[in-house]
Amino acid sequence: MNVVGFSGFSGSGKTTLVERLIPALKRRGQRVSVVKHAHHRFDIDHPGKDTYRHREAGAFEVVAASDKRLMLVREFEHPAELTVHHLIAELYHGVDWVLVEGFKHSDLQKIEVWRASTGAVARYVDDDFVVAIATDSPEHLPESTQRPVMDLNDSEAIATWLIDNQARFDYRAEIYT
Repeated sequence: MNVVGFSGFSGSGKTTLVERLIPALKRRGQRVSVVKHAHHRFDIDHPGKDTYRHREAGAFEVVAASDKRLMLVREFEHPAELTVHHLIAELYHGVDWVLVEGFKHSDLQKIEVWRASTGAVARYVDDDFVVAIATDSPEHLPESTQRPVMDLNDSEAIATWLIDNQARFDYRAEIYT
């Protein structure tokens, strides 16, 4: 399995890029999973639904499945700060790519998504795990770089680059555990 991170500050376009890369990779015959970092309390379950009621009653985990999908909700009794590697370990391992959105401080190789218009600092300058930059304003990059600089709006070209360079994204769980 290949794992690549997408880092950048809020408003940089990470979600849009990942959303566009999924079908671009699927058109190339690749199976794709996504790991997303959520900063705040979030919920995928809804009040009144059976699974919500089970969770509210105190279940540690609730798994629901149909012939089309599976959902797992786990409630932590105490705050748990899971690493990206914990989350990758939870995924089905029959995928070709895991696209990781967020986790900008992780030790994963990643593509920085950067827009000059956000006024955000570019992290590639100080982050050795940034292997490429996807931007809509390459002429405004704060420092020159030998890393590939790709058009943020050309998800097909980025997907091609990922496929062409997939060996560098080969994920070996034993390295991180």
